[in-house]
Amino acid sequence: MRQVLIFHSPWGWMGVVESSRGIQAIVLPKRSKRAIESELIEQSNEPVQRGESIRLDAARRQLLDYLAGTRQTFDVPLDLSQGTAFQRQVWRVLLRVPYGKLRSYQWIAERVGGPQYARAVGNAVGANPIPIVIPCHRIVAQDATLGGFSGGLPMKRKLLSLEGTLSMLGSK
Repeated sequence: MRQVLIFHSPWGWMGVVESSRGIQAIVLPKRSKRAIESELIEQSNEPVQRGESIRLDAARRQLLDYLAGTRQTFDVPLDLSQGTAFQRQVWRVLLRVPYGKLRSYQWIAERVGGPQYARAVGNAVGANPIPIVIPCHRIVAQDATLGGFSGGLPMKRKLLSLEGTLSMLGSK
């Protein structure tokens, strides 16, 4: 059974889901606790129960520190088993993009098989279940424009602003 911890952050309500293997999902900040619960129900293909654990608490603390601007890396164990082999490969490459840096979908594609994989990379980035910890917000279009983000472009702008990289983007 997977456990979920819903908590309030300065950016809004968030959710963290863990399996027996590690952190399996993060729900980005929303205005209400109910919105987090709805998203968890929507994305869950197995039961989730509210709970507390050392790992969930560590993830919560690290996320709060990150949002406060006092943390740049995460060290909680991750469970990527929900993804396909290709998605897991892309997510592992995303983990190598450091705080304060931007990379393009093309850059990721070159590390998972070649430039012809750029569209598939975009889909895998968009399917990332553990945003912020797996930093999909640091991936932008080749022309240095924002690109997409599963959490919405306002949230992507906010995360990039926190990391000091928003000003690196083009104005298209």
